[in-house]
Amino acid sequence: MENNTMLDFLREEGVSDRILREVESFRDFYKLDPKLEDRVPVPQYKYYGKEVWEEAITAILAGENILLDGPKATGKNVLAQGLSNIFHRPEWDISFYINTDSASLIGTDTFEDGKVTLRKGPIYKVAENGGFGVLDEINMAKNESLAVLHATLDFRRFIDVPGYDKIRLQESTRFIGTMNYGYAGTREVNEALASRFVVIHMPVISKEGLKKLIRDKFPALKDSYLEQFADLFMEIRRKCESGEISTKPLDLRGLLASIHMMDRGLMPVRALELGMVNKCFDDYERQLVDDMVSVRLPGDLTRDQIFAD
Repeated sequence: MENNTMLDFLREEGVSDRILREVESFRDFYKLDPKLEDRVPVPQYKYYGKEVWEEAITAILAGENILLDGPKATGKNVLAQGLSNIFHRPEWDISFYINTDSASLIGTDTFEDGKVTLRKGPIYKVAENGGFGVLDEINMAKNESLAVLHATLDFRRFIDVPGYDKIRLQESTRFIGTMNYGYAGTREVNEALASRFVVIHMPVISKEGLKKLIRDKFPALKDSYLEQFADLFMEIRRKCESGEISTKPLDLRGLLASIHMMDRGLMPVRALELGMVNKCFDDYERQLVDDMVSVRLPGDLTRDQIFAD
């Protein structure tokens, strides 16, 4: 999806013209190195939510870093990709896991052409190229990793690389953190880190927003089945919120993957088993979700019955 296409989409969503003109001015001022063009993401999906778009865009225009906080399937990474796209900035995705340390973020010494040089890490590359760094599941980061981020994210805007020069962040550099308290291994974000972001609480996707997302991806899907898939997802969400089942089957990517498999010819019930039902590893829970699917979709339903073409 091209940048102008995304901007047209935001205009259709009702995002302020003044804000979008500021985005265009930002892009005109901070020119992209053509060698980094392939690092500008092309989102597969659109994020629907005018208010959240306006909050996120104005925060970036104001020079702030953003922390996207919300439960599963709220579109945190979709929004992050969309922001990199509309601002036309190269993006580096930085995942935090048990082995992520300062060296893997900033860089490590390596021997090349007969001398020791720095093999640059993703934080270093974001800083020197004025990119957007997506800090995925930042509340899983170890203390050592967080210490690296503190000076990078606050008003100092530099990275002190031991044995090398101090690296100043380019003015267009921004960081977008995502977090979800529902996953194993997550923890509270400490006050020092939280103060370095403006925090956007991501709302759950509405039924109408979900239908727009599905329709945008699968324009040939018949209206009656679009309604059924949206209702199925919302029913699973309600059962998750009431504590009847875990959040494992509440997988928006899984729903879209299931519809894609249906479009390729797989029986719809089997496609939903692969994309959503089988993500429940507890037999009782899996049966509950399977029953929700069976109530809405007959087992002999075919691809030609749900797509118009």
